[in-house]
Amino acid sequence: MFFSIIIPVYNRPGELRELLDSLTKQTYTQFEVLVIEDGSVEKADGVVAEFADRLRIRYFFKPNSGQGFTRNYGFERAEGDYFVIFDSDALVPPNYFAVVNQRLTSQWLDAYGGPDAAHPDFTPVQKAISYSMTSPFTTGGIRGSKKNLGGTYHPRSFNMGLSRKVWERIGGYKLSRMGEDIEFAIRIIKNGFSTGLIPDAFIYHKRRTNFGQFFRQLRFFGRARINISRYYPNELKLVHTFPALFTLFVVSVPIWALVSPVLGWLSLSVLAIFSLVVLIDAIRKERNLTVGLLSVAAAFVQLTGYGVGFLSEGWKRLREPAGFKETGASIEYPS
Repeated sequence: MFFSIIIPVYNRPGELRELLDSLTKQTYTQFEVLVIEDGSVEKADGVVAEFADRLRIRYFFKPNSGQGFTRNYGFERAEGDYFVIFDSDALVPPNYFAVVNQRLTSQWLDAYGGPDAAHPDFTPVQKAISYSMTSPFTTGGIRGSKKNLGGTYHPRSFNMGLSRKVWERIGGYKLSRMGEDIEFAIRIIKNGFSTGLIPDAFIYHKRRTNFGQFFRQLRFFGRARINISRYYPNELKLVHTFPALFTLFVVSVPIWALVSPVLGWLSLSVLAIFSLVVLIDAIRKERNLTVGLLSVAAAFVQLTGYGVGFLSEGWKRLREPAGFKETGASIEYPS
């Protein structure tokens, strides 16, 4: 199997260097790397040149059009049998492609996804954010399970692969942001292709480095879920409303306290129990009290960020005329 690795980049040359360095350590080396610079001001051509003697790598610069269309640009120029997509803030373990190749050889998947994890060198905040994005006590638990809640497994573009046949039949991304990876996965499945999770094909995903950035990213994700419902109304499940309900509950706590001290105490008790459960689980997984405490904060940031985005975009959708579609064209990546 010969893989084509597609990496869209937007103003992140430092992160790209770390990703490319991790690719030089792969035990399975039958792959090429396509770096697609999406109209960046901080260009990464110099970083790519550093790896020209260690990787089969090509660099392209194009006007900014967003992540989805930038991946399409890479698909059009890829030479591999199978395309693999990484975000530029990823680190890839040395056995990643050996694991994927073995799985596709023994049990074929037209498209796959892999989970993400926290690298030992990540900061405590990054580890807390990683916990929140993979925890069963937040929406993160959906990402690393074999099936999405309520349906077939939908790969996500931070760590995703698809066969050339998939690309040739369905033509890649139709959106460039606002849930482009979810829409793409839905279309792959609706066209009869097989999808699945490869649990051992994980990457280390740096994500955001502070809670402000994390909140903005999750707010964007919440908006994206509503945007997908414009195209596929049946894909909006009850589980997707959980962060919005959580957010409304958090906001309502002071109101309950004003109505009745008992109701105020009960509502605070619910949040305290939730926090304690997250704390215990995070400490159990991370073996670190600081990361555990930060994970509680990360869980609240994740759920409320997603909830705010979901509610704001949901309200916008309710006011739209019938048949309205949000194209999701982007001039920059979500921060």
